Amino acid sequence: MTTTASAPSGTFLDEPRWSGKVFIDGQWAPGGGGSAAVDEPATGREIGRVGTADAADIARAAASALKAQREWAALPHPARAAILRKAGDLFTAHGDEIRAWNVREVGAIGMMAGFASHVAAEQCYAAAGLPGANYGELIPSEEPRLSMARRVPAGVVGVISPFNVPLILSIRSVAPALALGNAVLLKPDPRTVVTGGVSITRVFEEAGLPAGLLQLVPGGADVGQALVTDPNVRVISFTGSTRAGRAIGKAAGEHLKRAHLELGGKNSLIVLDDADVEQAVNLATWGTFFHQGQICMSSGRLLVHEKLYDDFVAALAAKATSMTVGNPATDDVQLGPIIDAGQRDKIHSLVTASADAGARTVSGGTYEDLFYRPTVLADVTPSQPAFTEEIFGPVAPVTKFADLDEAAQLAGAGEYGLSLGIVTPDVMKGLALADRIPTGIVHINDQTVNDEANIPFGGVKDSGTGSRFGGAAANVDAFTETRWVTLRSTPPTYPL
Repeated sequence: MTTTASAPSGTFLDEPRWSGKVFIDGQWAPGGGGSAAVDEPATGREIGRVGTADAADIARAAASALKAQREWAALPHPARAAILRKAGDLFTAHGDEIRAWNVREVGAIGMMAGFASHVAAEQCYAAAGLPGANYGELIPSEEPRLSMARRVPAGVVGVISPFNVPLILSIRSVAPALALGNAVLLKPDPRTVVTGGVSITRVFEEAGLPAGLLQLVPGGADVGQALVTDPNVRVISFTGSTRAGRAIGKAAGEHLKRAHLELGGKNSLIVLDDADVEQAVNLATWGTFFHQGQICMSSGRLLVHEKLYDDFVAALAAKATSMTVGNPATDDVQLGPIIDAGQRDKIHSLVTASADAGARTVSGGTYEDLFYRPTVLADVTPSQPAFTEEIFGPVAPVTKFADLDEAAQLAGAGEYGLSLGIVTPDVMKGLALADRIPTGIVHINDQTVNDEANIPFGGVKDSGTGSRFGGAAANVDAFTETRWVTLRSTPPTYPL
């Protein structure tokens, strides 16, 4: 039986306002899909309830958003910028309350929750610069006319975000889409609706965003399908698994609408023969175990030169063994819980299957409830699941290589291409190696998990469609359309 526990306290996210409700056309009201529990992974207790939308809610929200968007796009650009700045201030002012929900609902440790609140504010501040930026260019014409390309809002944007870092992975689409004159329908993962949806909705509600411009419509795959196929929604911004991304991309393509897909990763951290082992282990620990490994950028392959391999494995295993795992809401821990039992079981099945195939479990490989011990697998080969599949858990698969050619081959194996880290004091050698491995992100002398509000974020191959989140140019490409406009002082005369 599910037990209940008190929710995080505070007035900004006061639960009676949103409990069991969706947010459509500026109103908190029950959704057509009923309500769902907000479960705390660390304890298994219910700490609140959220509303669930249905297909009828999506249709109503999209129609409302389309009407509101036209008025919003017509506002002077300083008006839109002011609301984005206010939203950034509110994320900072109410950071403690938002962080508390992130810890309880997502299982994030305090450091991760604090970082998410900081990035959310920075995303809003960065987006506040978009309304006043250049929005087109003049184009030479052979006719006696003024010819230009203007960027205009796409219209209504559907944002579908995942459970793992729900605040950042929602706001990075919501903020720029709104800033550029669009309306947004936000569907966060059903497991993390408060952090990934309610907190953002409340921020913009308090910031004075007009009704209808941000609609919160939580739900499962059926709600996502309705969102993708609704004729009033013109752009889909999705972050999640490659499997789900394929389905969303297919549905969006059938309805001739753009889909920006940021998907999975199997990211390599390469430790070259001239690297410092202690420094490399520190990077690997963070890149692999931070946030329980539930990050698309996590270091999912540790490729270590044979000269350093034994020392690296021993030091990493010692570090993993010493790490603390527990409830981040009550204890000072380095790892919190896995999001749910299904994800935990997937992690464990990949660990045990790899061990059965010859990998050596040097540390970890065990769990209690949803608390999975940081795990080091040595002697991992390209034929084992820990090498080929995205684990999305605190598991460090370590593979030995002999030279740069083998390192490049191992790092480039498979279908993913998101992030890459290379550790070497010879930065030019590291950059030359990176040029041989297709990824959207490269860090020389750092691990694979990095993010900032103003950078173009995204992957290649099965890690995404090549679109980018973040950075002015990427956001303009994602959330506007290009319109060709010409002006003549007098109409031309045609020979017909």
